[in-house]
Amino acid sequence: MSLFSFMKDAGAKLFGGSESAEDKAKKVQDHLQKFNFDLSDVRVSVKDEEVTLSGKAKDIHEKQKILATAGNVEGVSSVNDNLSLKEELKIQIPDLKKTMYTVKSGDSLSKISKEVYGDANQYNKIFEANKPMLSDPDKIYPGQVLYIPQG
Repeated sequence: MSLFSFMKDAGAKLFGGSESAEDKAKKVQDHLQKFNFDLSDVRVSVKDEEVTLSGKAKDIHEKQKILATAGNVEGVSSVNDNLSLKEELKIQIPDLKKTMYTVKSGDSLSKISKEVYGDANQYNKIFEANKPMLSDPDKIYPGQVLYIPQG
């Protein structure tokens, strides 16, 4: 179980302010559904500003994308990761804390790529890994949390 922090004032605007915890969970679930993740064994609950994801994600890559997408919602300050995996990889599972990057003011995908890979030209790897949450490599914002694929 891991807890990831997000900026609660940044991200997709899903909540109107008067929803119950169940309504918020349904809105987050519907939001995740738009990205075509396999959510057949994923459960979403919300308490205050914390989203909890439990059940089983398809694989480690989809798990990380689900975590980032659930946290990039305005009004969510943390995501509690209780997800296990349907498909275990034969390789070592990466440290999730190293595969998430919080965008800072002045960042670009090229700048992030240079920081994490040592090569600014690898920015498309980050862009592709965060589709469809990202629709354009130039449209990122401070506080957004991106999934950073390894290698």
